Amino acid sequence: MRKKFCMLALLCAPIAMQAEEIIKDSTISEVVVTGTRNETLSSQLPTSITVIGSEKLNENYRLSVIPTLTEQVPGLFATSRNVMGYGVSTGAAGSMKIRGVGSDAKLLVLIDGQPQYAGLMGHPIPDAYQTLIADRVEVLRGPASMLYGSNAMGGVVNIVTPQMNQDGQKTNFQLGAGSYGSLQGQASNRLRVGRFSSIVGINYQRTDGHRPNSQFAQESGFLKLGYDISDNWKVSADGNLAYFKASNPGPETAPLLDNDSRVLRGLASASISNRYEHTSGTLRGFYDWGHHKINDGYAYGGTPRDNFYLHNDHIAGITWYQTASFFTGNNVTVGLDWQHFGGHAWNRYHDRRPNNELADKTQNEVGAYIDFRQDITNWLSIDAGVRYDWHCQAGSEWIPQGGLTFHPTSYDDIKAIASKGFRNPIIREMYMFPPANPDLEPERMMNYELSYTHRFEGYGSVGANVFYIDGDNLINTIVSEGRPRNVNTGDFTNCGFEVFGDYRLTSHWTVNANYSFLHMDTPVTGSPEGKIYAGAKYTCGKFSALVGVQNIRKLYLSDTAKENYTVLNATASYRLHPNITIYAKGDNLTAERYQTYMGFPMPKATFMGGVSIDL
Repeated sequence: MRKKFCMLALLCAPIAMQAEEIIKDSTISEVVVTGTRNETLSSQLPTSITVIGSEKLNENYRLSVIPTLTEQVPGLFATSRNVMGYGVSTGAAGSMKIRGVGSDAKLLVLIDGQPQYAGLMGHPIPDAYQTLIADRVEVLRGPASMLYGSNAMGGVVNIVTPQMNQDGQKTNFQLGAGSYGSLQGQASNRLRVGRFSSIVGINYQRTDGHRPNSQFAQESGFLKLGYDISDNWKVSADGNLAYFKASNPGPETAPLLDNDSRVLRGLASASISNRYEHTSGTLRGFYDWGHHKINDGYAYGGTPRDNFYLHNDHIAGITWYQTASFFTGNNVTVGLDWQHFGGHAWNRYHDRRPNNELADKTQNEVGAYIDFRQDITNWLSIDAGVRYDWHCQAGSEWIPQGGLTFHPTSYDDIKAIASKGFRNPIIREMYMFPPANPDLEPERMMNYELSYTHRFEGYGSVGANVFYIDGDNLINTIVSEGRPRNVNTGDFTNCGFEVFGDYRLTSHWTVNANYSFLHMDTPVTGSPEGKIYAGAKYTCGKFSALVGVQNIRKLYLSDTAKENYTVLNATASYRLHPNITIYAKGDNLTAERYQTYMGFPMPKATFMGGVSIDL
């Protein structure tokens, strides 16, 4: 009863506040697409969304978006193991969690709304998420299953690709080199001629790694084409191809040899969109595929393995949504999603013995949803939605979501939301390896949240939120009748708060900071209890410098082992010519000894310098 009372109070408390009439000003609120699938002011949504723009993503000259997300998004943390690269399989890092929820396919990564995960294993592929393809990244902190279905149980990371809206072209080249034989480079071109637009880019990065047998190398390319059929209709198509080689040195206490991965990932999509005064929508078809070849390696002094692990996986799907406004202050969105996913996994022996078949399975999932948003007065909006999801193995699930948004002034938002998240069991859990159990049911959780944001027009914003998460029916591995078996037995309760803000002090100085506190009744590896980041940027003429410090408290490396550390990073750049900028950066400048993944210490201070050319 006490728990239910706290939830009710959390949702109803804002109703008691006095509110004054306002005029909503679209110039002081960010436009996002992740919370509704169509462009909407973030101030009108009850969900908590963090937007990281292209300037922030590129100011540290990082080729991956993940390190920036770990700094800039309260409540989000990603593990790491090397100078660059995350890898897959045993020893892989890049596991992202939001508020302690995210491992084992509980956090959904999207590119322009297109799901990104391995069809057999269900998890994201962190090495595929490059700054090159990102105009901005929108992170929905909390369940998004009502809109996006399974895998969005803990939240959504949506990478929004660039657009070229004006005639002309822009070309950029970047090249950098640094510690441990690290090299990174990328080139991109944006073009618009009349109704036609295109974006193309390639990148390359490699490192010897700071430990023996920790090399990493990656090449990737991106292409996006668009054509405006009319002022109201446009079509687009895009493709992305990434290939990486990663060597896993193993835990420091039990190093490995030949633990190497070769991974090829590709995706393609085509869409047609419409936009009118009172309605807009998109129909998209997509295909995501991968080929993985993995040698699990062996210990020093041991015997090399006699086989490779290989798999081919895919996701094919269609998404459609249409939003309409039937009267003043009203928005209704309806949508349909269909996904066909799976793959084939096997062990191939070096001596040409017959393959050991591990899985050859495909599944289907279909979802339909409706989301209703209405301004009751000019200071109060309600949002309610429901999704029906059907999975060919796990069955059907209803996913409701509801929230309130208050606007006491044109610069203040108070939001309350209750949302359900769920995750269907993945193919690996049902059909692969000894714990497999085809009778698994979906995992579920409820999230209750209250948030407040204040905007300083033209200068920045500050905000805070509190949340309570109650999860059950989690899939755990237990020993039954002498053998491991996956069963729905787990539950958890997470609660905490997040504080965030950014402010332009002068024409030269900007600052930003965020802090998140997470209490978990059941510790989750790769989740810190406390995470704080503070950064400052100084710009004067041709010179720019930024400094960021992040402190992590009680990061769970295991059920009992915890890590505390502080990392200081800095970047400086100088514009030699209107088109040429040189830069230098250092990470972990205090040479802190720490790890985010058990047994994989991070490097001490590392440095990189390079040049960026704009044409």
